[in-house]
This record gives sequence, structure tokens and C-alpha cells, in this order.
Amino acid sequence: MQIALLGDVMLGRLVNRHLATARPAYPWGDTLELLRQADVRIANLECVLASGGEPEPGKIFHFRSDPKNVASLLAAGIDVVSLANNHVLDFGQDAFREMLPALDGRGILHAGAGPDLEAARRPAVRRVGAVAVGFIAFTDNEPNWEASAASPGVYYVPVEDVPVDEGGRRGGALRDELLDLVRRTKARVQFLIVSAHWGGNWGYDVPARHQDLARDLIDAGADLVFGHSPHIFRGVGIHRNRPIIYSAGDFVDDYAVDPIERNDQSFVFMLDTDGSARRTLRLYPTIIAGFQARLARGSAPDIAARMQRLSGHLGTLSSWNASGRCLEIPLGNPAAV
Repeated sequence: MQIALLGDVMLGRLVNRHLATARPAYPWGDTLELLRQADVRIANLECVLASGGEPEPGKIFHFRSDPKNVASLLAAGIDVVSLANNHVLDFGQDAFREMLPALDGRGILHAGAGPDLEAARRPAVRRVGAVAVGFIAFTDNEPNWEASAASPGVYYVPVEDVPVDEGGRRGGALRDELLDLVRRTKARVQFLIVSAHWGGNWGYDVPARHQDLARDLIDAGADLVFGHSPHIFRGVGIHRNRPIIYSAGDFVDDYAVDPIERNDQSFVFMLDTDGSARRTLRLYPTIIAGFQARLARGSAPDIAARMQRLSGHLGTLSSWNASGRCLEIPLGNPAAV
């Protein structure tokens, strides 16, 4: 089984304007052939799909894409999206409610936000033959958007400690609830992915609290931790032979490019599993140009070398596969740990 993971997919603003006349498949460029090789395709949807709503007061950036652009997700074969992020409610609750049936009606699973807290916490489950792949999504961004028993919002879990909230809970209690959800979900699926939209926009160093929580998530049953939110990719870690993508970076958007941090560079993260349960994570370098993702050509080895250095700082070994044009991270056999 192969699982493809993509970082932030932002189809709003200039991407949305381009999609008014371009084919739905346009944002994916020449990555489509690679994506079609996967059995499951997962992305963080960094915008709301809606025609209505009003911009959230106090925010600088608001990302909204026309509901018809659900066809772009379908063109890439996206199976599951994370909605636990800091842009899903950019145009308010009505726009958010408009998006859910657009996804549901086209069979795109989602997790991390919902019409109430129970729905926001609910894992998505995608079956690949006899294997059930579970997907939990949370964010530590926008605490004011936390879903409640009676109102829509995101599944909010602070990674850093926070003061007692109105319900008398501390950040540690919310993290404990997340770990319990991971344990209960793992009991009914064969493979579990936990998506974390965490931290700020910049910086290659992985915060210590992210590393601690990622290891706790794996100890609780996660088979892969899929991090995003920073506009740049961060190193890949490994715990108990399970991969931790601390930040996948930006995959599609219209953002200005920082010439140093290079937020236009990312990867298609392809997790490969074979019959013996040995796993390899393959990273195919990509670059954003003209509002679409493209497989990196001449710059691919340099992009991979940066990831190799960052992952090496986390103790992760990797090698560049010149013929496959990907960075390979061997993971070993999780059943042995």
C-alpha cells in the first residue's frame, strides 16, 4: 500500500481566480502521475470551499475558493483532507457549513473540524482492501475557533501549556484526551495517521514540544505523524520505526516566496508498505510555480539535500535515489519495536 501526503493546499485568492478558466487539474501540474500511484492521497486543505460568508474580523489573510473547485481535489484523487487549520473558518461559520456537503457529496473524507466538537474529533477511515486507514486531525492554531458541543469549529489541542480555560481544563488535559482518542481509534484500524497543524509559519528547527507530543502520539498508537502549518518543510524524525513529518510545508498556493527559507519548495511524501510490513518513506521534491505544484527538476537534489541535513539533525538517515529522483528514508519493521 502506498500513501501520499501533501502539505498545505491553498486554492483561494489568485489560485481561485486562475481556476475560473483553467482545468480543475491545473494546481497539481505534473505531480498527477505520481499521485495516481498511491492507494490513499491526503492533504491539508488550507482554505474554505464556499461562495458566501464574510471575512473573519481581525485576520489579515482570508482564503476562500469557489465550491466548484472541489473538482480540483477530485482531479488529484484526494481521498482525505485535514480541516483542522487556521483558515477553515476564515469566512465564518456559514461558509464552513457550506463546504461540508461539497466534500461529502463528492466522497472526500475529512477530519479535524465539524459542526460540533464530536464531529471535529471524529476520525476519518479509508479502506484499502482489507486495511482500514484511520485519520485524526487537530490544530493548536486559533483557540477561539475550537468546536463546542453546540457550535462548529476545529479540533483544538494546544501543544504548549495554556492557562485554565472556561471548562477548567489545562492544555495537558486536552492532550491526554487526544492520546486517548488515538488509542481508541488504533484499536479499530490497522494503520493510523495523526495530522497536526501546529506552530508558527517559519523556522527550520523543530520545537521540543512538537517532538515530545509526536513521540507520545506514536506511543499511543499512531503509525505516522503528519505535521504542517509552517510554510517551509522541516526534518523528518523517526520514533519506534514510525515516521514523523514535522512540517510538510506548502504544496500549492499563491504566496510570495522567501528567497532564503523557500516556502515554494516541498515534497510529495510517499509512504510505502509491503507485505512484510517494512516501510520506506520516499520524498519527491516539488516546487510551486504559476499557482501549481511541479516536480522539481534541476533543483531536486538541492531540495532533497536540505531535507537530508534537517532530518540528519534529528537522527534520521536518508539517501538520494538519483534514478527515482527521490529521497529515501528506511523505516524498518514497526512490529519489531
